[in-house]
Amino acid sequence: MYDSGSGNTRGAWRNGAPDFQPHAFDPRSQPELFRGVLTRRVFAFLIDLVVLSVPVIFGYVFIAVFGLITLGLGWALFWLAWPASVIWAVIYYGASLGGPHSATIGMRVMDLELRTWYGAPSYFVLGAMHAVLFWLSVSFLSPLVLLVGLFNGRRRLLHDIVLGTVVINSSVRSPVAQTARTF
Repeated sequence: MYDSGSGNTRGAWRNGAPDFQPHAFDPRSQPELFRGVLTRRVFAFLIDLVVLSVPVIFGYVFIAVFGLITLGLGWALFWLAWPASVIWAVIYYGASLGGPHSATIGMRVMDLELRTWYGAPSYFVLGAMHAVLFWLSVSFLSPLVLLVGLFNGRRRLLHDIVLGTVVINSSVRSPVAQTARTF
């Protein structure tokens, strides 16, 4: 918004200093939000891995059977299986983290949800980027990616810090006013 009286945009810069929002979730005043989050995230990841794997396995089996029926011509579709698996994973994470629960199926089972550092719910692009950065960080820093979460109070992993997100226990979350989404 433009403030015509001062010539500045309201909420962005005032008196030469940026207008920062405080973190919505404080580990000192609300430790129950972060209790057991890393362990729950590991189990949520395993559940999501099963959810992601089932359609991929069915796809590979379908291509194999289709190849037998077509005397080998259908096996040419195997080159589509890997890109389709990646697209499926990005859409799954984007849609589930960007959905009304801000959580994947595994995260819902483990009572976790993804929020921005200022308390807003996640959205599709943030959820998709969360998955992409997670898989990249795991690829390059395999076991070390979990160690980052042990040394900060909010139990954030490296990709959470980069994206400005936090994973909390949704069963004990205190209500936070949701900010308006802009599309």
